Amino acid sequence: MRYPKFRASDIPGLYILDSTVMSEGDILAMARQLSHDSLSKGRFLTMPGPTKDYLQNLMQDYEHEVFAVILLDTLQRVIGFHELFRGTVNTSTVYPREVVKLALTHNAVAAVFAHNHPSGVSIPSQADIDTTKRLKDALALVDVRVLDHIVVGRDGCTSLAETGRM
Repeated sequence: MRYPKFRASDIPGLYILDSTVMSEGDILAMARQLSHDSLSKGRFLTMPGPTKDYLQNLMQDYEHEVFAVILLDTLQRVIGFHELFRGTVNTSTVYPREVVKLALTHNAVAAVFAHNHPSGVSIPSQADIDTTKRLKDALALVDVRVLDHIVVGRDGCTSLAETGRM
C-alpha cells in the first residue's frame, strides 16, 4: 500500500485525506507504511521517542518474535532497517556473526536493535539483556557502537539504554 488515501501537505509531517478512510485496517496499514518510511535510508534517528513509536507500529502485531537491526552512519542517519531473525512465540535465536556481517556489509558505525514480544508485554527478559551484551561485545571488535535495544510490545516499548540495562 502506498498511501492511496492521503497525500503529504505543504507542511512537513501533515497529511491530507483524499477520500474517506474505509476501515481501522486502512488506518493501521497507513501507520505501518509511515513508520517503515520513517526508518528508511537517510532519515536522522536522534530521539528515542519517535523511534520507539515507529518500531511499535511495525512490530507489535507479529505472532512470533522478530529481531531487527537499524544500521546508522556517522551522523546517525538510517542506512537500513533489517528484520534479521524470526523465532517462535517466545524466543528468537540471534547469531552475532550475522549481525556483524550485516553491519560491515553496510559500513555502519552504529546500530539499534529491536525485537518484539508476542505476549504484548515489553519487559526485557534476562535473555534479552544477555543477547544485547553478546552483540555489543561482538560489534565493538569492529568499531560499531550499539546505541540501544528496544523491546516492543502492545503495551509500549522498553529501551534498554534508557533503563540502564546495556
